[in-house]
Amino acid sequence: MGCQEDFCRCKRCSKQSCRVECRVCCRRHMGAIQAVSEIKVTESDMPGLYQSADQASLDAQKIYFRGLRWYLILLVCAAYISYAQPNDIIGALLSAGLFLITLGILIFIRVQRPDDTWYNGRAVAESVKTRAWRWMMRADPYEDCDNIEIVSKQFISDLKAILEQNKSLSHSLQSTSAVKDPVSHSMKVIRALPVADRLALYVDQRVQDQVEWYWQKSHFNKRRAQQWFWVSVSLHGAAIAMLLYRINDPTLSLPVEVIATTAGAAFTWLQAKKHNELNSAYAMTAHEIVLIKGESASVHGEEQLSEYVVNSETAFSREHTQWAARKSN
Repeated sequence: MGCQEDFCRCKRCSKQSCRVECRVCCRRHMGAIQAVSEIKVTESDMPGLYQSADQASLDAQKIYFRGLRWYLILLVCAAYISYAQPNDIIGALLSAGLFLITLGILIFIRVQRPDDTWYNGRAVAESVKTRAWRWMMRADPYEDCDNIEIVSKQFISDLKAILEQNKSLSHSLQSTSAVKDPVSHSMKVIRALPVADRLALYVDQRVQDQVEWYWQKSHFNKRRAQQWFWVSVSLHGAAIAMLLYRINDPTLSLPVEVIATTAGAAFTWLQAKKHNELNSAYAMTAHEIVLIKGESASVHGEEQLSEYVVNSETAFSREHTQWAARKSN
């Protein structure tokens, strides 16, 4: 505590008392911090709509990239068969069959639009999570109220509005999570905590969690962008070397077309994954959230906490909103 006299002003409760009472107050404060640190907000504590939308988004993402992956692999295989058996009727039929399959995959992706379900599901999940954290922190528009049922009703009404705005997602939502209470017991427990405890929990389990998530994703996409860049460079280099070698021996048969098709497939995959864009966007968002975390030191009351949470949640959703906008363009 740094107390030099028999009587001092406690830094925790701001009351003037003896040093013994100061130490007792501090022990109580540290006990409260420990109790708060034991509260863990998991995905199962979120409303069922969040879990359903999140799972729908993950499933659609897997379907989209699995379809695109097989589309590109089969294109390369078809090109290789055409090169390996240029005058063989069986080879021609196999190559035609592979091109027919790739056409079917292309039509499936175009008709089913799993990428739309992926983006819409993510938008719903993030909107629900933002609303849930605002409710737990008593932030706008769920400030303190004498009757918790009133703010709970408003929260449920907002969830209905989110679902209404994304009706196209309804066929992809799973019913297993829908039976859960939109306002979980953990959410009620957290909402009942004092301002300081809610702030500590929010900074630790929401803000810091987002910082770590964005940093990890930024580093992951940076590595992937570099890997696919060198794969593309190697393939283009191999195609150029084969073309130059063919000048010396025009009769030599080299798989230049296969290498060129593979290079195009690698470039298409890199564009679909958007590793470079995501690396920049995630890194920028991580830096912004770190600055936001530092602002928590100036939060001391309900109004300040509400403003802090609203600003933080706006920053969290900004990157996703920009990402969705780029996708729709």
